[in-house]
Order: sequence, then C-alpha cells, then structure tokens
Amino acid sequence: QLELVESGGGSVQPGGTLRLSCTTSRYSFNGYAIGWFRQAPGKEREAVACIDSDGTSMHIVDSVKGRFTISRDNVKNTVYLQMSNLKPEDTAVYYCAADMGLVAVQRQCLSTLFDYWGQGTQVTVSS
Repeated sequence: QLELVESGGGSVQPGGTLRLSCTTSRYSFNGYAIGWFRQAPGKEREAVACIDSDGTSMHIVDSVKGRFTISRDNVKNTVYLQMSNLKPEDTAVYYCAADMGLVAVQRQCLSTLFDYWGQGTQVTVSS
C-alpha cells in the first residue's frame, strides 16, 4: 500500500508563492505517475497537474498554467508543485495521488486513474 504525504501548505497573500511536496512514508513511488489535485469548499475536486514516472512528460491545467509547475526528484522520492502568483481562487485542499499506469498525462490527469491518495494540505490565499 503506497502512502502519500503532502506538505508545504499554508496561508499566503495574493501574489505569493508556495511549494508543495509529496512523498511516501514508506516504499518508493518510482514508476508511478503523480498528480496534484485540489478541492475548494463547496466545489468538486479538480486536477491541477500531473507528471509521468520519469519526469519527462507533464500536464498542467489551463487555470494554473504559467503560474504552477510540477517536477519530481526520484532520488529524493519527492514530487513538487511550485505555485507562484497565487490568487484567492487557488484556495483549496491540495492532494497528491499516484497512478501505476502509463496514460495519466495523456489523459490530462484524469482523477479516476489514480489509485493512491494523500490526506491533503490546506492552501489559503487571502489578504
């Protein structure tokens, strides 16, 4: 059972930056595609970005493109979501998830492809 742990959330002002990290408490997620998702109060969960197992291919949704980047360090067993120029509408609980398949990026981070989920980390953007 792959257990994912997110960290790096917090409260920032509009225009601020945060870097979220996703790692595993045990085992390695080398070989897994990793996705970041978010859920705001009263809204459905939505994909933010995902990256394939070797970090060569990624998808970032239009609403955050140009502001968020996703990367991974398989030596450190960590996937990052770098968030810049944060806006109040980015406020949400952010989750990372892992997929053993090969099509997550091509399928634009379809959430039903992901098998393992973390508990989430809160990001609040407010002045």
